[in-house]
Amino acid sequence: MTGRVRRFDEALAAANLKVEAALKALLPQAEGPESRLFDAMSYAVFAGGKRFRPFLVCESARLFDVREESALRAAAAVECVHTYSLIHDDLPCMDDDDLRRGQPTVHRKFDEATAVLAGDALLTLAFELLADTDTHERARVRVELVRRLAEAAGGRGMVGGQMIDLASEGVALDIGSITRLQRLKTGALIAFSCEAGAVLGRASEEAHHALHAYAHDMGLAYQIADDLLDAEGEAAVVGKATGKDAEAGKATFVSILGAERARAQAEMLSEQAIQHLDLFDEKADLLREAARFVINRRN
Repeated sequence: MTGRVRRFDEALAAANLKVEAALKALLPQAEGPESRLFDAMSYAVFAGGKRFRPFLVCESARLFDVREESALRAAAAVECVHTYSLIHDDLPCMDDDDLRRGQPTVHRKFDEATAVLAGDALLTLAFELLADTDTHERARVRVELVRRLAEAAGGRGMVGGQMIDLASEGVALDIGSITRLQRLKTGALIAFSCEAGAVLGRASEEAHHALHAYAHDMGLAYQIADDLLDAEGEAAVVGKATGKDAEAGKATFVSILGAERARAQAEMLSEQAIQHLDLFDEKADLLREAARFVINRRN
């Protein structure tokens, strides 16, 4: 392992610890008649994972010297939205998965109704966190964070992408359609994560644009890597069932391009993403490593 990769792994692990501590402080405590709901929320949030999106929030915030508490609250909000999406994606009416991060999915551990409610509660908690004055003293900044996250998570973002994904089973999509699907389903929340620091830091339009372009290319590289993991990975390593896209007849980057061309495309997108960070010199080195990480991960 090179020193550069080791530094990134250590930074990702350190950010994970800080985000987990923030989440433990911010999630509702399991008490009262609704405690089953809070147990399910915690079960999902603390089931593991790399906290990659929160890491992007923290690193983008660091570019603009945003105070750590603000960055961690925004990072926790992103993780709440991401976890909600996983809970709902795993439901029988969606992808019908039994495993997530190597353990039973929320609807298997609890029940379907509780899983739906846990996802709903995590989604709404995210906006509660962003709207609080502890996230930023300026109301305009908080409103902008809420607006951008709502757009990234809603019908013109992640939820819209999921709808397209469900409708695409057995449909022969072309590469442009798949790119749009994944830009919404996966890329929109990654884009918010990369730009949240610029919003918190009240950065220039040039900085916003650079981070948006970085997120666009890195997000697509991330999804191509996901498709490769589904096609080639082992469930025990990936932490969830693999080969499901092919079983469902879903068109993916791999099914259209083939594994070799898909891998080359992911590498090209990763390098393009890195080039968008020239504006930030060495302060963006960990974001550069993040773009390399997404195409080399094993789960």
